Amino acid sequence: MFGKAPIKLFACRASKDLGQKIADEIGIELGKSSVTVFSDGEFQPCYDESVRGCMVFIVQSTNPPAENLLELLLMIDAAKRASAYKVIAVIPYYGFARQDRKDRPRVSIGSKLAADLLSAAGVDRVITMDLHADQIQGFFNVPVDHLYGSAIFAPYIESLKLDNLAIAAPDMGGSKRANAYARNLQAELVLCYKLRKKPNVVEEMSIIGDVADKNIVIIDDMVDTGNSIVLAAEMMKNRGAKSVRALATHPVLSGNAIERINNSPIEELVVTDSMPFKNTSPKIKILSIAKLFANTIYAVTTNQSISSNFVF
Repeated sequence: MFGKAPIKLFACRASKDLGQKIADEIGIELGKSSVTVFSDGEFQPCYDESVRGCMVFIVQSTNPPAENLLELLLMIDAAKRASAYKVIAVIPYYGFARQDRKDRPRVSIGSKLAADLLSAAGVDRVITMDLHADQIQGFFNVPVDHLYGSAIFAPYIESLKLDNLAIAAPDMGGSKRANAYARNLQAELVLCYKLRKKPNVVEEMSIIGDVADKNIVIIDDMVDTGNSIVLAAEMMKNRGAKSVRALATHPVLSGNAIERINNSPIEELVVTDSMPFKNTSPKIKILSIAKLFANTIYAVTTNQSISSNFVF
């Protein structure tokens, strides 16, 4: 117990490994829960221990399939119905975040709908990391603790001791994030402008900035197909870049992404364990976010500021 209510930490099926790491960092046992699966595929999560009067933290990234989001919703609902004092959703990777606006007619705003579903289930607080767009925090009517990958990545970049360092944004939407890294690491900034005609397909890309004889580090919130960072790396190497690395918080890595990265000029792709994936590439390095989330959970339960977890 850190605050006025005992805390219990649970993890849904897609985030069991990360949940266990966070529990180990906090120094508590991971809560016991189970899932009954019916023959038609319907499932029912259940807490196998009392949560009455407890501050319940539920770890689950909401990456596809959609059952991951549904399981989190059911776990929140079950905790509320079991008289939990507070229910906090720990969502390292917030799925549907790319659907943050109505960018064409007759489409939904999926990230707003997901936020509404979490609120309807009874969540009291959300802890997440590197949202695709900062404004998604405004979709919630409960407090949102938004953590940043810079707490993990900035020390790693510094440990590489690269000369002629330049930070690159893979698209204009990531320019604010890349600029923060460049400013605080005293590095130059490179911007990529890409034109998409349909999702996951880059039709055209151009680079703004000098990359010759530079050690480039591309910063992004996620890597999905790998098309953008591979195309950017190839263009930068062709323009004389000394080396190209990429750092992305969320390793979506769909389709042939890992193969594409293996065959690219990218020397290293650094990701976190915000979502599970099978790493079969010698180029991919995984940094754990467990300690960062453990520190945030401790701060939340003791009513302390979480800003000490922010590097910039």
